[in-house]
Amino acid sequence: MFPTRIEIIPSTGIAEQVQANVPLTTTLTMTCLPHHGIERTMHASVELATLGYNVIPHLAARSLQSRSELTGVLRDCDVAGIREVFVIGGDRKNAAGPYESALPLLEDIAQYTGGLMRAGVAGYPEGHPSVAALDLVDALVAKQHLATHVVTQMCFSAPKILDFAALLRREGVDLPVWAGVAGSVPRTKLVNLATQIGVGSSLKFLSRKGPLARKLLSGDRYSPNTLVAALESQPGIAGIHRYSFNNLDTVPNDVAASSTEALQPAFIRGAAREH
Repeated sequence: MFPTRIEIIPSTGIAEQVQANVPLTTTLTMTCLPHHGIERTMHASVELATLGYNVIPHLAARSLQSRSELTGVLRDCDVAGIREVFVIGGDRKNAAGPYESALPLLEDIAQYTGGLMRAGVAGYPEGHPSVAALDLVDALVAKQHLATHVVTQMCFSAPKILDFAALLRREGVDLPVWAGVAGSVPRTKLVNLATQIGVGSSLKFLSRKGPLARKLLSGDRYSPNTLVAALESQPGIAGIHRYSFNNLDTVPNDVAASSTEALQPAFIRGAAREH
C-alpha cells in the first residue's frame, strides 16, 4: 500500500483518540495552528512519541518567540526520539520572534542539530493566495538543500499534483513530494471543525476547487481512494499526506507505514551552509 502519513490537530484528548483508531505503524504529523501555538503542538507530539508513534511536529516560523524557544523544542524532540519536523512560515500576521519565514528557521535547525534533523517543507500545487507562483518556486529552490521532502497543500486533482512535481523537477528541485489529500470527512464534521480549529476561511476556497471538493461540502462523504490510486507509482510522489481533521474513525486499519527510505537520497545536503 502507498506510504501514508496522517495529519493530526493537537486537540484535547487527541492521544486517546489516536490510540483507539490509528495503528502504531502509522506516521503522524502534528499541526501548529496560529491560535494554538507551538507549545500545544510539541506537548501532543511528545505524548504520542512516548506512546510509540513516529511523530512529525509542524514548526511555524512566525510562531516561535525566540531562538532559545527553538533550542528547547529541539531538545524535546531529541528526548522523545523525534527525528523529523515539518517547517512552515505560518499564518500569523506578525512574527512572534526572529523568524519571518521558513528559510532562516531551517538554517538554524540544521546548525543546532548538525544536519541530523530531517525537515519537510510546504508546496502549493494550486498556488498561494498571498505569494506569487514564481516566488513559491524560488523559495523551494532556496530551501531544498536544507529539506528532505515537500508536502503539498490539500489538493483534489491528481493532474495538478503531478504537474507540480514535474515543475519542481524542471526547476532543479529533486525532493520527494508527499501529496496532501483530504481524508474521508463528512460535510457536517468539516463545518463543525471550521469554527474550532480556524479553517472557516478555507471552506470557500475548497468550494472553488471543482466537483470533488463540492461533493465534500455537499453532504456526501468524500473518499480520497480514486485520487490516491491516480498518484501511486508516479515519479516523484513519495506517499500521501492525509489531512484527517481529527476524523480518525475513518483511517483504514491497513494504512501503510511511512518509510524513511524515500527521504534518504535527499538527506539534508550541505545543511550547515551559510547564505
